[in-house]
Amino acid sequence: MNITKENVDALNAVVKVDIVAEDYQTKVTEILQDYRKKADIPGFRKGHVPMGMVKKQYGKSIMIDEVNKLLQESLNKFLTEEKLDILGNPLPRIQEDFSWDTEVFSFEFELGLAPEFTVDLSAKKKITQYTIVADDNLIDKEVENLQSRYGKMNAIEAATATANVTGTFVNQEKEINKKATISLKDIKGKPNLKKFVGAKVGDVIELKTKGLFSDDHKLMGALGLSHDEIHGLAIVLAFTVEEITETELAELDQELFDKLFTDGSVKTVTELRDKIKEDAEKQFQSQGDQQLLNAVTEYLVENTKFDLPATFLQKWLATAGENPISEEEAVAEYEKSEKGLRYQLIEGKIMTDNDIKLDREELVNYAKGFIKTQMAQFGNMNPEEKELDDIAGRILGNPEEAKRLQEQLVSHKLITFYKENISFKTKKVSYEDFIKEVYK
Repeated sequence: MNITKENVDALNAVVKVDIVAEDYQTKVTEILQDYRKKADIPGFRKGHVPMGMVKKQYGKSIMIDEVNKLLQESLNKFLTEEKLDILGNPLPRIQEDFSWDTEVFSFEFELGLAPEFTVDLSAKKKITQYTIVADDNLIDKEVENLQSRYGKMNAIEAATATANVTGTFVNQEKEINKKATISLKDIKGKPNLKKFVGAKVGDVIELKTKGLFSDDHKLMGALGLSHDEIHGLAIVLAFTVEEITETELAELDQELFDKLFTDGSVKTVTELRDKIKEDAEKQFQSQGDQQLLNAVTEYLVENTKFDLPATFLQKWLATAGENPISEEEAVAEYEKSEKGLRYQLIEGKIMTDNDIKLDREELVNYAKGFIKTQMAQFGNMNPEEKELDDIAGRILGNPEEAKRLQEQLVSHKLITFYKENISFKTKKVSYEDFIKEVYK
């Protein structure tokens, strides 16, 4: 056997594999002899079928199988030993005059080679790193939400602007018949709110879905529809009022504090507000980190210049899936995936150059930390180590879950690295201003 590589250019190469009879004949003969021992052909005793007959019947198909196995094994070994960093998979070249009726076979494979490049982390235009703070307005709203959640519901005769109204939404054309409880604080616009205020049990209110609630998720919940179903939905609903209540806010006293924090850590309104601020800003930190990671990703993709073997990758995409796609579809798919591929290469380069690794023990510990956080939300603050190990084992036994957690851990390691190695422009903002600036 002979394997050679010829570089077409810096990003493309061709590997040629020559296989001769002596490379596969011994194995083919062994398999044929085994077939002969087991062959059950009328007119011959088992194990005494003439080898010529066995070879005539099975020889060619066995030879083809063995050559293909040898080809794949030798190609993979060559790529590994030569330490070739390839993109996609080798693409076999079609040979019009190829024949299996010879003793020497030549195969050619096209390779797309990963480009060589450097990553410059000294951003010319400073990337903004946001510090998101919980301002007094947000804390005020959260205090009121807590008072409302633990407050007392009182039935009232007529709806006020702050009432909770239970009723049934109906639209026969869309087959909507959904009972829901809505807070009139979530109703958008004075004209819509005016239809509710003063309403009594038994009243039927005509409403338009467009612009009814402060956000689409509340409309989804009220009507029991998916995001796709409410997208662009503009219909008229009949809402029959069945119950009207108003929340009597809970007092900001020790009884409420102990319900919220069973460890007795909060004894005053000031301590409650400090706790809300601390918890909110911990949550904001993860959002800020994700935005920073996105911003760094965009910067690196935009400012790390290198070429890709585009023609090769388009050919590979045309055949890589379960069903082949057309040349035009492959070009379109490449255009959609090019940015992601570029960042994968950049990310891999950063991790290799800076010895950022991920081992099994780290992944298990990360999974256990994730599980502990989830369990704490349901009141289990001190789970046993064996329980954590068992749950982590089950989660990581699921390839999709394991991949998701691995990606999260890699992102965590990268954001830590970026914070230590990139000089950012820092900006302190409220959560509301953060949303406006980042998602505008």
